[in-house]
Amino acid sequence: MPKIYVCPLSRLPETVAATGASHVLTLINIGTPLERPALIAADNHAVIGVSDIAEPRDGHVLPAEEHVAGILAFARTWPREKPLVIHCYAGISRSTAAAYIATCALAPERDEGAIADALRAASPSATPNPLFVAIADRMLGRNGRMVAAVARIGRGADAFEGVPFCLALT
Repeated sequence: MPKIYVCPLSRLPETVAATGASHVLTLINIGTPLERPALIAADNHAVIGVSDIAEPRDGHVLPAEEHVAGILAFARTWPREKPLVIHCYAGISRSTAAAYIATCALAPERDEGAIADALRAASPSATPNPLFVAIADRMLGRNGRMVAAVARIGRGADAFEGVPFCLALT
């Protein structure tokens, strides 16, 4: 069963090692120091430079269609034989949004609400970035269902950083 793991930057090497992941998707502010885990081939690592904001803010990169397109493209090229790890700085907002988006894209038959419920069950602190989700909802033709599902599960528990977790595609 294909699995997506989500973690914060501080736990990336250990999450990759523990899961046997073959691919890593990074969503991080431009300029944040980042080292690709040694177990991950360069071709199996994508970096999307974007800030964790939902409204324009000076000095930050607002999520846009190009960022969501990058998430979708990378997820669709992941062969699913070994896990995919998605991370951001804290493992709470950008990465949980990307995991939700990837799961909706790769399992189009699954209900958006059921995926959001699985996300919440796996991570009490998950707070998917609403702008990422809204853009993906439009791009995937989900007619507002992704946005509604994420709004329904609400903001996650307060945390400095998330605990690594797994979201299964099926």
